[in-house]
Amino acid sequence: MNRLRNRLIVAFLAATIIPLAVTLWITTSLLDLSLAYTTTNELDALSKSLEQTARVFYREARESLKTDAAAGRVPPVKYAAGTANEWPEPVKVFWDSGETERFEQAGNAGDRIDYFVRRDNDVWVYSRDLGDVRMQNIAEQYRRAREIVTGSRERNLRRGFTITLVLMVVAVWVVALISLIFLADRISRPIQQLTGGLSELASGNLQVRLQSAGHDETGRAIAAFNNTAEQLQQSRDRLIYLTQIASWQLLARKMAHELKNSLTPIRLSVEEIAARQTAADRHFMDQAVQIVVDEIETLERRVRAFSEFSSEPAAHPSALDVNSILEERIAFLKPGHAAVTYRSRLAENRPQVFADADHVKGILTNLLENAAEAAGPGGQVLGVTQAVNGQVVIEVHDSGPGLSREAARSLFEPTITFKKRGMGLGLSIARKSALVNGGDIMLVEGELGGAGFRVVLPSKM
Repeated sequence: MNRLRNRLIVAFLAATIIPLAVTLWITTSLLDLSLAYTTTNELDALSKSLEQTARVFYREARESLKTDAAAGRVPPVKYAAGTANEWPEPVKVFWDSGETERFEQAGNAGDRIDYFVRRDNDVWVYSRDLGDVRMQNIAEQYRRAREIVTGSRERNLRRGFTITLVLMVVAVWVVALISLIFLADRISRPIQQLTGGLSELASGNLQVRLQSAGHDETGRAIAAFNNTAEQLQQSRDRLIYLTQIASWQLLARKMAHELKNSLTPIRLSVEEIAARQTAADRHFMDQAVQIVVDEIETLERRVRAFSEFSSEPAAHPSALDVNSILEERIAFLKPGHAAVTYRSRLAENRPQVFADADHVKGILTNLLENAAEAAGPGGQVLGVTQAVNGQVVIEVHDSGPGLSREAARSLFEPTITFKKRGMGLGLSIARKSALVNGGDIMLVEGELGGAGFRVVLPSKM
């Protein structure tokens, strides 16, 4: 269960729901308040009052004009029947209508009232100026006011604003929630992966590695975890190997002591037998003594090898040019393997290591000697130097048949061999020397089809 992601989601909900509710409440309250201050209702009442006032005013102005016209207080403009072709259009329209009288708004936007009266075949027109009152403007303003009031009522502003606001807020909140879920999953997944890896590491599984393609803080944490797990695994392997070496060294010291104690009297006894032999048996005794002495010398070499293996040589590290050491070792061993082709691929920046010179030379001598024997006549040996991640790497490759899986598993374990030029302890001693100097030796895939060995040593700071 991804608890971190769920906690992030809960934190988002707790941090947004209450502010969201408060925001909606404040917004709707302000909307109500703003709508309360709108002039829609007032405009409705004002428009109706204006209409009523305008109607009363217009009606009273007509009645007053009609009364004054009947009393002769307002002079008319007379249009005779003989000049009908010259009448203004309003007069013609009135005459054609057949009405006896009519009131019409005239002048500038209705600021005058005309009173048309039929007199036999003539038309008399009485007029009165309304001053600043323009009836047509009042009618237009009233019409617009009614349109605003009607439209406002049809739209129901409060409900429309509220629904729109709620929909917008909910949409933004849902998008934010989906984004948070996605981001929470992206954030929590590598952390959960890292937590699982730490649990595996704590349980003793040092081979656990985590996959990460990111370069942020979490990606760097996973990279650091992988690096730590790698170092722990290497440290554990080195510790196990050194512990085994310590056991083998103790056994080697005991064996060397016991063999040495036995070989010395055997040699003395054989030499005493040879000295007391008769002339008749001299030929046979000389051959027998020689065979026994040769085997004793072989066993003594084994004893010396065990003594060297069991010893703990002190390391005296110093700055060393690995390119020069590799070339010097190749030049030293080449005459002994004239049929083998030696090649080198050296780092251009001439990396330096901080290690014991004798130990490094002994390691390279052992690896190059083994590579030459594995390659055989007509074979090839390749030496490589390079600097990788603050360390110096030396590799030795051969074109031999390679190593079997069984041989690779026990490659660095000390064994006993009776081949003429081998003791079975070379790789064990070489790896121990590398470990003493803060490095290691490992088997890698060979570039020439055979075996490949990589020596890792600390670089000079």
